[in-house]
Amino acid sequence: MDSLLLQWVRFVFIFTSALCSVFAWPNDLPGSWELLVADAGIASMHTAVTHHNTVVLLDRANIGPSHILLPRGHCRFDRHDAALKHDCYAHSVVLDLQTNRIRPLMILTDTWCSSGQFLPDGTLLSTGGDMDGFKKIRMFKPCKADGFCDWDELKDVELADGRWYATNQILPDGSVIIVGGRATNTIEYFPPRKGAVFLPFLADVEDKQMDNLYPYVHLLPSGHIFIFANDRAVLYDHDIDKIVRDFPPLPGGPRNYPSAGSSVMLALQGDYSMAVIVVCGGAHFGAFLQKSTEAPAHGSCGRIVATEPRPVWQMEDMPFGRIMGDMVMLPTGEVLIINGAQAGSQGFEMATNPCLHPVLYRPDQPVGLRFMTLNPGIVPRMYHSTANLLPDGRVLLAGSNPHYLYRFKAKFPTELRIEAFSPEYLSADRANLRPEIHGIPETIRYGEIFEVSVSVPLPVVGIVEVNFGSAPFATHSFSQGQRLVKLAVTSAVPNGNLYKIGCTAPPNGMVAPPGYYMAFAVNQGVPSIACWVQLVD
Repeated sequence: MDSLLLQWVRFVFIFTSALCSVFAWPNDLPGSWELLVADAGIASMHTAVTHHNTVVLLDRANIGPSHILLPRGHCRFDRHDAALKHDCYAHSVVLDLQTNRIRPLMILTDTWCSSGQFLPDGTLLSTGGDMDGFKKIRMFKPCKADGFCDWDELKDVELADGRWYATNQILPDGSVIIVGGRATNTIEYFPPRKGAVFLPFLADVEDKQMDNLYPYVHLLPSGHIFIFANDRAVLYDHDIDKIVRDFPPLPGGPRNYPSAGSSVMLALQGDYSMAVIVVCGGAHFGAFLQKSTEAPAHGSCGRIVATEPRPVWQMEDMPFGRIMGDMVMLPTGEVLIINGAQAGSQGFEMATNPCLHPVLYRPDQPVGLRFMTLNPGIVPRMYHSTANLLPDGRVLLAGSNPHYLYRFKAKFPTELRIEAFSPEYLSADRANLRPEIHGIPETIRYGEIFEVSVSVPLPVVGIVEVNFGSAPFATHSFSQGQRLVKLAVTSAVPNGNLYKIGCTAPPNGMVAPPGYYMAFAVNQGVPSIACWVQLVD
């Protein structure tokens, strides 16, 4: 039955592809692309933006030679690396966003398909991986671009369970919950609490393809955790380590690795009592098992109000079927869906037909009008690619390596280029609407009332929003810890050449966990360059 279904969806895919070749897309679609770095030295499997306006890029360690050497005298011996035992190459780098310069970092243990999250002080936590990295905990304490900070691999503490393909989420108290992993149907915490706790839900949704890997984890403003794996979701109380609610299944088959689409929690706003989760794309069940690289991807999205008493999934379709897409929360509250492929599944050499068109998801529009197709790129970014929001409102694209080692002479080669995509709000015809922040506190306490001063080339009409965006850990089509919080604000009041906006900080860590946020002023849908603020208790 599964093989007949795959034959049918292949026919539909070929037919619709032929139609697309007849009806070409216009060449004046919104958005623009630019090349930032021609050769980053590594293909980034995991990417995170720090509060020093640098970007940490991290590949796996046992991959053989990269394109960038470690400093002299910093080689390592890796008995697990079949391609290179004596390794003098970097497998992590840091990018300076001001100069686009790359500096090599030294990672000692294998970070293949690891997980991560920023801690309240801005330190990047990295957990798990493969081989000698299976139970490893690492930290990267960011420094200014001219500094020499590097990875620190902890020796006095390790994970209770080894974790490969897990997901991290910061909690209201600043600790981190670590969920799942391959053959690891448990959760645990950092700093460690009481060891690992069995989560039967993960075992229940595991199928022959292991479609419970890299679960989608969202912290709701209630303080509970929304955990989605395969095609189902639960609400988890991390204080008592129990499931307190089951959600209805999402139609359309598996949505997590190796069949992954992506997921996002929409912007929290108003009284912060409502949380809306969106899950988009994915592969048909069987595509991974049968190594069916031409099986069309899902084009469906499910949207659910996770805080309602009787929530149901509202379904809608994207303009394209897409697996391995990244959903990036923009400062406006819209969502950019970018990267990925239109056929196959996740895994080495497992996908074809790259999806080069980004799509803008506009959550406030009615069903049927929420998606806008954007200007396509030219670089296929498929398996092991990432997308991250930058403080200037652009989106950074890195990685793509559908091969076990680096291969540059292939249909879809290992990708070392770093690009940036500029949404339409950064177009020249909107420059007169773009605000500039001139004053905002560097440290803000929960519930604090404070002022933000901005300038705008044209007179302000309407409300200027002040929105806090987190810096997530992006890997495998999901941004761990991603969050946008829209603050309660007053009308912008003229004050000389500036406008003053009264703001109220998020009320607690359930709405916005402690840590560093990009603070954007948004005027008529056009964001400022963000200022980094630290939200503290």
